[in-house]
Amino acid sequence: MVKKSRKNVGTSGANIPTIELDGETLTVDELVLAAKSHTRVKIFPEQEVRIKASRDLLDGFVKSGRTIYGVTTAVGGFVNWLIPENLAEKLQNNILRGVSSNVGPDLEDIYVRAAMLCRINSMGRGISAISLENFKKYVDMYNAGIIPCVPEKGSLGASGDLGPLAYIALVATGAWRAKYQGEIMSGEEALKRAGLEAARLNYKEGLAMINGTSMMVGVAAPLLYGAKRLVKQFCLVSAISLEALKGKIMPYHPTVHKNKPHPGQIKVAGAIWTTLADSKMVVQDEEVDRWLSSMRSGEPQGMDQQIEDAYSMRATPQILGPSLDAIWSADQTLQIEINSTNDNPLVIVEEGDAFHNAHFHGQYVSQAMDHLSIAVVNMCNLSDRRIDRYLDPHHNNGLPPFLCKEDPGLRHGLMGGQYCAASIMADMRSLCHPVSIQTLTTTGDFQDHVSMGLVAARRARDIVDNAYYIPAFELICACQAVDQRDEGAAALSSVTRSIYEMVRELIPYLDHDEALGDYISDVSNLLREGRLLTALPSGDLDWDG
Repeated sequence: MVKKSRKNVGTSGANIPTIELDGETLTVDELVLAAKSHTRVKIFPEQEVRIKASRDLLDGFVKSGRTIYGVTTAVGGFVNWLIPENLAEKLQNNILRGVSSNVGPDLEDIYVRAAMLCRINSMGRGISAISLENFKKYVDMYNAGIIPCVPEKGSLGASGDLGPLAYIALVATGAWRAKYQGEIMSGEEALKRAGLEAARLNYKEGLAMINGTSMMVGVAAPLLYGAKRLVKQFCLVSAISLEALKGKIMPYHPTVHKNKPHPGQIKVAGAIWTTLADSKMVVQDEEVDRWLSSMRSGEPQGMDQQIEDAYSMRATPQILGPSLDAIWSADQTLQIEINSTNDNPLVIVEEGDAFHNAHFHGQYVSQAMDHLSIAVVNMCNLSDRRIDRYLDPHHNNGLPPFLCKEDPGLRHGLMGGQYCAASIMADMRSLCHPVSIQTLTTTGDFQDHVSMGLVAARRARDIVDNAYYIPAFELICACQAVDQRDEGAAALSSVTRSIYEMVRELIPYLDHDEALGDYISDVSNLLREGRLLTALPSGDLDWDG
């Protein structure tokens, strides 16, 4: 295997960032940042040796007359057909064309670039037996900024993402269409303008380019990158809500969570406890004790205060913690997938052999995307419940109905914002059904179990995109509530005060009614950009260690 130390990021002579991919250590975050920044891939000598050795081994097998799937046989439903060596180029080109049946709008550039990086990282491990010449052409296409047009609908996710990856491979051969320098053109024209030669495929090379999970991972990785930042920021939104709703801090004490030590629960509780360390607005246990002591009369009696908060205030670590754990588990799954050889067959130099296998199956990614979807929807369920508490005078600890202090009845206050939040929650919930169980048999029952991994990733994309709006409106409610408390923003913790000020740069205190949609979108962009994390002294929550 290529040594791990070979992966490094630098710059080219033109000050363009470059990366050497070792096929072992690329993380989700590194993949996404490289795809976003148009980082170029640099091929290094050890990698070339490895790729060439795998190809040479396959050449020997072909010359010896060995029968190998997709090399000297047809593929899919024609797996029982032998193909002569002299028809190898035609077979590989037909494989690309035969599976290119996707429909719908093209995937966004970031997803295609991430998928190409995944494929380069996988093929560069030197087990896919692609020729060094065509590997370099694939890398050159990526480095030139050519972005193949990939229709998003139609992948089964097992034999990998055949169709989506075939569109990329077709462009490498000078076919199909691509985006280059902002213009959509034929693959042939894109290569010509970039000064590149088209790849000519020989045996196994079409399969090497398309028979894997790289497209579902290419979509999944940016979603996971964003979801990790979102759940961190949601802890900060939870903290300011605990203040604005006059919640009690004691259930977040670190000692409490040592006695039920789920990793995510401990991290969530710790983040909120630390964030509110200098808050003068959150309710301390001593205050609760004073309230209750002053009300004792020696007889059973009702109280206008209570010893514990509702679950949406008190159980945030226990509710959000599982989401955090699920998201970080998905991150581990994707990192393994990114750094794998996920095509068939494998040509392994150390073993001196070729292995038929099913590494192309995307069930791991599909289930990870289901878990991500559930995690994000559960997070937003919690936010939705707190939004309702803000707007209901029976549950908001002394705030006006719908946070409408001035001219209630004549005005709506923030009532209309809940319409938006509830509608989006319904949208998200309706999408949150497991995709990873939706297998349908195809290919004459040869592919009789498929993962629908790209479908799961696209569904997660839609859920994650919606998810920013719910805590955004909760944050708007929190800032409105803070301004209606006697203590005001001065009583917030130093971290939540900074967040309050970010929001107030976008939306004023509302003592009059106006359209809320743009405000909700503007605050959601704070979350999309990860801005709330800048309120922390370190600029982040260190949850990756």
